[in-house]
Amino acid sequence: MVFGFQKRRRKRLAATPLSAEQLAVLRRNVPYYELLPVEARYKLQGLIQIFLAEKRFEGCGGLEITDEIRITIAALACILVLGHDTDFYPKLRSIIVYPHAYVDNTPDPQPDGTVYEEPEDRLGESWEEGYVVLSWDDVLRGAADISDGENIVWHEFAHQLDSESGTTEGDPVLPERSMYETWARVFRREFEALIESVERGRPSFFDPYGVTSPADFFAVVTECFFERPRVLRVRHPELYELMKLYFRQDPAGFEG
Repeated sequence: MVFGFQKRRRKRLAATPLSAEQLAVLRRNVPYYELLPVEARYKLQGLIQIFLAEKRFEGCGGLEITDEIRITIAALACILVLGHDTDFYPKLRSIIVYPHAYVDNTPDPQPDGTVYEEPEDRLGESWEEGYVVLSWDDVLRGAADISDGENIVWHEFAHQLDSESGTTEGDPVLPERSMYETWARVFRREFEALIESVERGRPSFFDPYGVTSPADFFAVVTECFFERPRVLRVRHPELYELMKLYFRQDPAGFEG
């Protein structure tokens, strides 16, 4: 009964276009929107309406959550799931937004059992418990340049997609069972190649941050898939094909 109600509600929301003011924000803050085919733009507007109705936003560090903030982040998050027909971000409970990069005191366990709090500047985080934390300045910065391969919203929401499998290890729920073996083989090979490049000081197509973990490698590849798809397709064709099958999108086909 609840599922049926949710389905009807989502269908109604998906059929509701954004207002002129909301559409102006979308076009101003998310230039990637203009690259999408017309049908995808209409679908994205519907997904944004669902996202805004179901997800909570919280301001931190003195930031007041505005419609601009909500629409911009919702649009970027929903671009990742444009090709998905199933539920999206089911674990996500809240998006916490800071005005700028924020300081996180990360516990640093020592061999003797003591734990130090190490201050670290953060642009964003994704928690398996259902929270995404973002710096608003960096949300805007990442969205403005659609070809630099860096987008903090796509990075953190890739982690949310990854976690739907039950773990966050760069192995999201794939659309076909037959994909898992190839996915594991290709991603392991590419991840190890990036590690080797970083260790040897060689330049790489991928952000070196991707060596942090398989989860961060998947998030970094997601950023490149949407922002540098043609180069990714040429340099890492197997990886591009897997991402295309997973996201059910082909951004290299409509990149401007």
